[in-house]
Amino acid sequence: MTIEMDSLSWLYGKPVCRGRSKVRPEDFIVKEQLGFDFAGSGEHFMVKIRKTGENTKYVVNELAKACGVKSRDVSWAGLKDRHAVTEQWLSVHLPGKPDPDLTQFVAEHPGVEVIATDRHDKKLRPGDLAGNTFELRLSELDQPADVVSRLTQIEQHGVPNYFGAQRFGHDGNNVIKARAWGNDEFRVRDKSKRSFYLSAARSWLFNLVLSQRIAAGQAATLMAGDCVQDKETDSWTLVEQVTPALQAQVEQGSVLITAPMMGDNALPTQGEVADFEMQIIEQEPLLLKLIRDNRMRHERRALMLRPGDMQWSLEADQLVVQFSLPAGCFATAVLRELIDEPEQKDGRYANFDQ
Repeated sequence: MTIEMDSLSWLYGKPVCRGRSKVRPEDFIVKEQLGFDFAGSGEHFMVKIRKTGENTKYVVNELAKACGVKSRDVSWAGLKDRHAVTEQWLSVHLPGKPDPDLTQFVAEHPGVEVIATDRHDKKLRPGDLAGNTFELRLSELDQPADVVSRLTQIEQHGVPNYFGAQRFGHDGNNVIKARAWGNDEFRVRDKSKRSFYLSAARSWLFNLVLSQRIAAGQAATLMAGDCVQDKETDSWTLVEQVTPALQAQVEQGSVLITAPMMGDNALPTQGEVADFEMQIIEQEPLLLKLIRDNRMRHERRALMLRPGDMQWSLEADQLVVQFSLPAGCFATAVLRELIDEPEQKDGRYANFDQ
């Protein structure tokens, strides 16, 4: 069984407008938002880079050489795509050492700019990220008015909070490997591969539940037994009784209905909702077995995603749209609701919105 993102439900129906994205790196601009200030002093040299046509890990290795340290002494909050223009912070562990001169580093890497430096008392870690802002240019649109109509709907109601195709590897290989691992066909000792496969397994199950909830017309309809999350926190609560006031909060986006990031414990949802979720999840018994065998902790994730600070402009057959997303959310979730674009097979979308 392969992984087909097109098998997942669209909130506003499959797009009718054909178009292209990321024709050039400049057509996809990502700016990282850490959400906190640096201390101004400390063991960690902070470097803000703007890169074009380079991936994060390559730049990390080259920056380490320039600073005279090992690659493991350079860290980041999130990976960023190669086929894009991206801005992000990197931290270099330099205890007792002055700020290095990066002039030669920049000269040798024309695809990388250093746009700011600072000092901090802690290194960056994956996940130390509030979110990202995006600027996308869509081109060769054959029905641009339809895209504008969809943007208006997205601004008001959001998009499905799907995990993007890049979470699942090339042609969904991470999920295919996860199923084989769950079937005891091989063992996975490499820590990074274990993480990739387990993350892909949980993410695909979430996508399936979300897709079926949309298909049932219940993505924004609160039901008794749902678990909901306050927009401002990560905590969730069980809904024992649906009230008009609570449903209104869901429609306003201040309260978010959630779906499972599966763990080895029982679902926290109840009644009809729990039955609905398990009927879908049990369609992937090998992924469920893998998650349980590895004692994953159950979590919840919001069904819907509302991009912030949305703006767009249309000129002939090209449209530029800007928006912000919280960490862990995927720009492809917005893009797939806008245009019908042939799937890229060149790795173009790998990691671009994490």
